[in-house]
Amino acid sequence: MQAGNAIYETIADLPPVLPVFPLEGALLLPRTQLPLNIFEPRYIDMVDAALAGNRLIGMVQPSPDMIQMDPDHPVLAPVGCVGRLTSFQESGDGRYLITLQGVTRFALGRELDTITSFRQVECDFAAFSHDLTTGIGEEDVDRNGLLKVLRDYLDANNLEADWQSVSEAETEVLVNALCMMCPYGAQEKQALLEARDLKTRAETLIAITEMDLARTNNGGDGGTTLQ
Repeated sequence: MQAGNAIYETIADLPPVLPVFPLEGALLLPRTQLPLNIFEPRYIDMVDAALAGNRLIGMVQPSPDMIQMDPDHPVLAPVGCVGRLTSFQESGDGRYLITLQGVTRFALGRELDTITSFRQVECDFAAFSHDLTTGIGEEDVDRNGLLKVLRDYLDANNLEADWQSVSEAETEVLVNALCMMCPYGAQEKQALLEARDLKTRAETLIAITEMDLARTNNGGDGGTTLQ
């Protein structure tokens, strides 16, 4: 796959160690884009290092059940997604405005003992090599079921969509875009990230949305959480 000016054909094209950016509620998936506002000094350092090197950063959530134990150094979720820094802008007030393009997911390994202000981990891409192939598994997705639950969600929340754009979107693009835009919590987003393939990711999104709709229809306040 291509991300910016770089082409990643196999997992051998990826480094064994990545700097990681722990961010609760952030979801990056292959071939999607994630804009970020960077202002903490340690992550300014991380972006500087990425720009000087291979431009790759691992996005990972703090483990949802462990984040309160040490907010400054939380336990990390077991799976993240590496993104290539494809857009960079200085704000003029010390911040960086960047965009990451998702490349592939990875399993987190050992965290390195480093002198850098940001964290670095060993990465295992073996289980996610299929992420590098565009469109793989699209034919297995229940696109009609996904569109039905999307329509039900929009109707329940008095929202509208550009249905022409939705109908023209490639299935992979549609599934991943809906996952990234979904208003669900950290556990739900981690489940979407860890889904083994596109079909499972779509099924997980459908299930989460149906749970949310059922809760809303029963007088709840939404905010479905996986148990």
